[in-house]
Parts: sequence; structure tokens; C-alpha cells
Amino acid sequence: MQNPARTGSSAAGPGPARTAARAPSGDPILAARFAVPTLPGSLVRRPGLLARLTAGVQGPLTFVNGPAGAGKTLLAAHWLAEGERPPATAWLTVEPGDAPGTFWAYLLAALHGHGIRLPDGPGTPVPADGADRLLLARLAEGLAQAPEPVVLVLDQFDAIPSRAVADGLAFVLRHSAGGLRLVLLGRSEPLLPLHRYRAAGEITEIRNADLRFSPSDARALLRDHGLAVSAAAVRTLTGRTDGWAAGIRLCALAMQRAGDPEAFVREFAADRAAVADYLLAEVLEAQPPATQDLLLRVSVAGLVHPDLADALTGRRDGEWTLARLARCNAFVEPVDGSAWYRMHPLFAEVLRAHLRHRHPGLEPRLHHRAARWLAAEGRFTEAVAQAAGAGDWRFAAEQLVANLAVGRLVTGPDAEPLGRLLAAMPAGLDGPAPALVEAARRLAAHDLDGFAAHLRHADEQLATAGPAARLGAAVLAVLGGRAAGDPQATARAVADADRLMREVPPPLLERHPEIPATVLTGHGTAELDAGHLAAAAARLTAALEACGPAGTQAPHCECLGALALVELLRGRLRQAGAHARDSLAVAERSLLSPRGLAGVGHLVLAGVATEHDDLATARSRLDLVADPLAEPVAAVQAAVIGARLATAAGDPDGALVALRAAGARLRARGLPAWTADELTVAESAVHLARRDPAAALAVLDTADRDRPAVAVARARSLLAAGRPDAALAALAELPPDGPDGAADQVQVCLLRAQAAERAGDLDGARRQLGRALALARPEELRRRFVEAGPWVGRVLGRHPQLAREHGWLPARLLRPPSAAAAGSAPAVVEALSARELEVLGQAAQLLSTEEIAAELYVSVNTVKTHLKSIYRKLGAARRSEAVHRARELGLL
Repeated sequence: MQNPARTGSSAAGPGPARTAARAPSGDPILAARFAVPTLPGSLVRRPGLLARLTAGVQGPLTFVNGPAGAGKTLLAAHWLAEGERPPATAWLTVEPGDAPGTFWAYLLAALHGHGIRLPDGPGTPVPADGADRLLLARLAEGLAQAPEPVVLVLDQFDAIPSRAVADGLAFVLRHSAGGLRLVLLGRSEPLLPLHRYRAAGEITEIRNADLRFSPSDARALLRDHGLAVSAAAVRTLTGRTDGWAAGIRLCALAMQRAGDPEAFVREFAADRAAVADYLLAEVLEAQPPATQDLLLRVSVAGLVHPDLADALTGRRDGEWTLARLARCNAFVEPVDGSAWYRMHPLFAEVLRAHLRHRHPGLEPRLHHRAARWLAAEGRFTEAVAQAAGAGDWRFAAEQLVANLAVGRLVTGPDAEPLGRLLAAMPAGLDGPAPALVEAARRLAAHDLDGFAAHLRHADEQLATAGPAARLGAAVLAVLGGRAAGDPQATARAVADADRLMREVPPPLLERHPEIPATVLTGHGTAELDAGHLAAAAARLTAALEACGPAGTQAPHCECLGALALVELLRGRLRQAGAHARDSLAVAERSLLSPRGLAGVGHLVLAGVATEHDDLATARSRLDLVADPLAEPVAAVQAAVIGARLATAAGDPDGALVALRAAGARLRARGLPAWTADELTVAESAVHLARRDPAAALAVLDTADRDRPAVAVARARSLLAAGRPDAALAALAELPPDGPDGAADQVQVCLLRAQAAERAGDLDGARRQLGRALALARPEELRRRFVEAGPWVGRVLGRHPQLAREHGWLPARLLRPPSAAAAGSAPAVVEALSARELEVLGQAAQLLSTEEIAAELYVSVNTVKTHLKSIYRKLGAARRSEAVHRARELGLL
């Protein structure tokens, strides 16, 4: 790259010659207008745009168009300094007020000053008001006969509003036979017939969207200023400035003076002196007074319609003025495919600050007027924002309620922005609408007590309210019942909402398809909260049919997440995973928070990965789940899955502490009984991993023994406690069709197989293990077999055919015993008790008999008795042989 301090004149060839020539007006020709602007010390190289300029001058016309400070001039100067420009290149900066004759005199002087000699001199324009056609014809002929095309860069060409200049330039360009290549830089489109060049494909256009800095461009500029800030700060600065080059550069200079550049970005306001002064001087003050007044007034709105502009100014020039501002790149641009206009966010902030200074007290009145206009046009979200700006909280609340949008404060992509808008709404406003809005805000903050109080207060005032307000209250009650895990309350609210949807005017309800979708999803989740998994699956599947239209993204995501959770609980992992991935896809397309609505999708995928014994994936998915989850069933499952993963990682004590903490927090919220039992079953499993079956049985005494999952967990604990007969008796009390979920059915078969293996019934163990494998195979429930214990590997080792039929199992379960072990040591005659395993574990650490006794708080004779039993069961003659055999069998 060239020295950034060099001037464009030296980069473009011979410097502009000093001349005593005069323009037709009699003023001297200023050679400074031929000079390519000097590049700044810090320069962001933009190779893509430089290449487009190089390609553009292969044709007749290149147009670089953008607002003040967009980097048009700097880009062209950089291009010339890079050395990629053709040899015959000239620069001319056009000045406002140049008469046609003056313009042509400067153009000819610029060519001469940059060393470009035409075969036949065209002469000099004499009249100040123009150039005769003969001079233009001679110029075109001279360019056509030049040995190589001449590239002429005209900076600020839009400063000349003269049709005569544009027509003359178009004449020369058209008749120069390719000898002239124009590069025009300007804020607005020139008067040249650009449509003809576009139709012929003979124009290269670089627009404001191309000139905007990307985060990587902004990072490079900040780095050149010696500023190292976080990626998040760079993204924030780029977003706040909308990629405006001058704004980022001004911020960089200010950040150099700031003590904390990161804090500068966080606290950045557009009315800071440097940015404000630039925009006021370069943009606002360049407009006539009536246009300045319009800009100040419409700055209160994010998007501006010409009719809204007229409503705010009291005039009828909005359409013409906004169109002109957009053409001039005055930081106002049309919104594609509509009559609306968007104002640059920084410019709007500067204008609002200037409005408050110039017209104190006017801003709230403008917000008030804009709110009424937007409401009348059916744009209630923008109306709410304007009403909030005016402090007209009652009107804002009434807009949300009357338009069936109060639920959007709780769920969906509008929840956060609407919540921020209404955060300052004072408490105690009369009427049902403010009460409903406050109830929704409390629910969004997971303040269930506050939500219930404000919803009751709203209900007291709904008797005389319209059906929209009553339906809004019912929808909030549906969402609140789900958040509280109260299936009865949810079901009552669903029934109320079903009735009220028939009372609301059909056109209003048709504009809000999210309402029936939310109600139907609520019906399905009420069944889930009640533990009716089959009914929940049916309801949620029906609810999916109501999802899909625009506006239903939030209930669609929730419905898919709930259905995925139902299928996970039923052991249908493939369906669960498919619904979870669909839920995440809807969230991503709709820009919903993956740690909010879509968090259930990550949770279900964590559960699926756990059952598949893919623990690394399960942990990474669980890390993406929001904490705390709003839905009680999902929150319980997150605690259960987390406990399983911690136990698998060898930390059962940590799993127990975390599970108890989560259980206490969740029970305080009021859990459905069956979900509380899920926590109890999970805790019993952790106690078993800690080799404490007595504690597992004790905790299960607090659960409902009639629940199949509890009965299965109790049988597992009894078997671990060395009471196989009691375990089998508990399993025998299960309903004939057994547990609902595939995972529990697999668990029943595994327990029966383990009991048979322990009793020496090897054939019975093989049969029951085969049934478990057949039940688990469709969903590949691998983890259940790993958690069952080392006996599974022993049975598979004795039955290689069974192992070959189920190659989907983890490899460590399918690995056959070593040949030496198979030939020299018999199979375990009887399973070791939990205490014997503890003694064996201490023996493996080379502790003496006395040390083992002290460690386990038992007598030395008790340790000797356990060791004799271990030797017998393992077919070993001494301690080292028993330890070696136990390691081969996977007991240690």
C-alpha cells in the first residue's frame, strides 16, 4: 500500500500545474480543485470496492453515491493512490455555484493540470453561462483520438444542479467513442440519463449500502487508532452508527480521549459534540428551513410515512420533501417496496436532541400526535411506542389490549422491546387495560405472585370491558397456568379462551392467529403438566395445525418444544429429537431467544444424547438451556438430566447436592405430584451410585408407590440392597401392561435379568436381557445398559450371539473377557453386595485389613468375613487375585 500521507496528485501522475488561467467569470482557476485529497493516516483498505472501481472504468460511467461522511471521496482517492487507476486520470472537485462556463473551464484545466494532452485543443469557453456546442464537439473528438481512455473523477458533481452541464457532459461522453470514462461522486443522483446506461449495462454503481462499514471494517479502523475493544463493542458501535464511516471515525477519535473505550461504546449517545456538530452542519443546516422543520418533527418516529410527516408538520409537503431527501442521501432512505422512509438512527438521535433544545416541550406532543395517527392506521406496535414516548400510558395499554396483543409482552419476539417500552409505566392506573399490562409484565419477569394479584385486579374491572379485554385476560391466564405448572388453572383458562374467541369480532381474531395457536398449545401443555402424556401428545399434535401463519412463531416454537418433551418422557427419542430440532429451527428463523422459548429444544436434545450415551453432546446441549426454565416439567427434566450427567462423570456427591437444591427451588414453586416423584426417583439413582441403597429406599418412601416409575426405582434399590425377592415382588405389582415409557419397560427387564443372574439362573438372565435389548433397540437406549452395571457385560460375554445381534450397544459392553480370564477364572458365582464392593475398593488401594476396618468404621473380623465372601464369589485365593479378577469383570 502507498504511503497514506501522499497526496492524490502525486499518486495520479504529474501534479496540477500552476496556471494564471481564468474562468469565464474572470475569477482565477484554483489549482487546488485538481488535487486528489490527501489520505488520512489511518485508512481501512476495502479491496472489494477498489476492485469495483477498477472494473467500472472499463466502461463509460461509474457512480459512487452516498450521504455525507460515507467515504465516497476517500474511496476514490484511495483507489488512485493504490496505483490501479489507468495512466490518464484527472480529478476535479466541483464547487456549488459553478456556472456552466466555469465548470467547463475547470474541466479543461483539470485535464491539462494532470498532464493529459488532447490531439487538438478544444479551446476555452468564453461565456460564463455555458459552452458552445463546437467546444464540446472538439472536446469529444479530442478524447476519441487520445492514445488511451481518459478517466475523469468528478467529486461533488451533484453540487451543480444545471441541466445544461449534465446535457453537455452526456454529449461528450456519448461522442467520445470510449475515450472518456467518468467517475462521479455525489450525495444525490446526477441529471445524466442513468436509466439508459443501466439498460445498456454500461454503468457501475456503488451505493450507500456498499459503503457502510462492516464490523470487520470498523475493527480495522479502531485498531489503526490504537483501540483494542471487544467484538461485542465493535458490533454495538457498528450497529449504532449503521456502518456510517464518518460516525465511526469520529467515535474512534473520541474513544482515544476517553478513559475507558468499552464504556464509551456502552454509553454512546448520538448527541455527543463531534457527531452532532457534523450532522447538524453537513446535513440539517444544508436544508431549507421548511425541510429542517420537517426533519426535526419526524425524528420522533422510527419509520416515517409521508402522511405521518404531514400530520406532524401540519403541512402537505411530506411526500415531496421525503422523496427529495432520499434522492439527496440526506440520511433518509426509502423502505423497500413501501411508501415509508427510514431515518439513519444517529441522525434521528441528533435531531431529537436538537428538537428538545430548539423547541422545549414539543417532543411529547409530537409523540402523542404520532401515536393517534399510527393507531388509526392499524400499526398498534408503533402506536404503543409513540404513546410511551408521550407518557400516555393509558393509551399505550389500551392499544395492546384492544388489539389482542397483551400476550406479546410475555412471549414472542416483541416481548423484550415491548417490555422495555412499558417499564416506566406507573403503578395504580385505573382501568382493566393497565392492570392487564402490569399482570403481563409480572408474568414475563416470572413474578407469579405479582401476576396473580394484578390479574385478579383486572378481573374485577372486566365486567364492563369488551370481549378483546376479556380474551386477553384469558390468554394471560393460560400462560400463567403453564408457568406455574398448574394444569387445572390452565385447563380453566383454556375453556374461557375457547368461549371468548367466539365472541371477538372474526376480523380482529383473524389478524391474530397466535391467539388460537397459544390456546391450543396451552391445552396440550396442561395435559403434560398433569402427567397425561398420551393425551398431551394428541393435543399438541392438533395444536401444530394452528401454527405456521405469520405471527405464530412463538406458540409454534413452544408447541414443538412441548411435544418434543412429551416424546422424550415416553422414550420415543427419534420423534423427540425431530421435534426439538424443528423447535430450534423455528426459533432461529424467527429470531427468538434460544435460551428462552427454544431452551426446551436444547433440553430435549440433551436428554436424547444422554439416553444414547453421548455424554459430551448432552453436556454441551444442557449448557444452552436457560436457567431457570419457566415450564416446571422442563425444569424438572433439566435437573434430572444434570444429575445423570454428573453421576456419569464420577461425581455422585455433587449430583446429589445439585439435585436437592434444584428440587427445593422447584418444589417451592408448587410442582405437579408426578414431577416431584421424578425428582425423587432421580435422587434414589444418585444414592445407588453412592452405594447407599438404604438412603435410596428411604427417599422413595416419600413418593407415590403406585406410580410405575417409583415402583421400578424401588425394585432397583431393593435389588441393590441384596433383597432380590422383594425387588421381584415389587415388579410383580406393576400393572399388566407395565410402565408407559419405553425406558421404564427396559428397566423392568434389566432388573429381572439382574436378579436372575444373581440367583445363578443364567438362562433366565439371558432371556430377560434379550427382551430389554429388543425393547431398547428401536430408540437405541444405550445409557440404561451402562447404568445397569457390569453384569450386563458378563451376560453378553457368555452369549456372543446376543452381543452380535445388538452392535448398537456401547463397545465397552460388547468387549469379551480376555482369553486368560476366560480360561483361568470362573464366572462370578454370586453378585457382590454393596458393602463387599466397598471392602474390595479399599483392598485395591493396598490398605491393610486394620486400615480398611478403620476407613469403613467396622471391626477387623467383619472385614475378614467380607474378604472371604469376596474370594469365594470371584473364585480367587488371595487379595491380589481378587482385585485383578474384579478389574477384569469391570467391578472396579
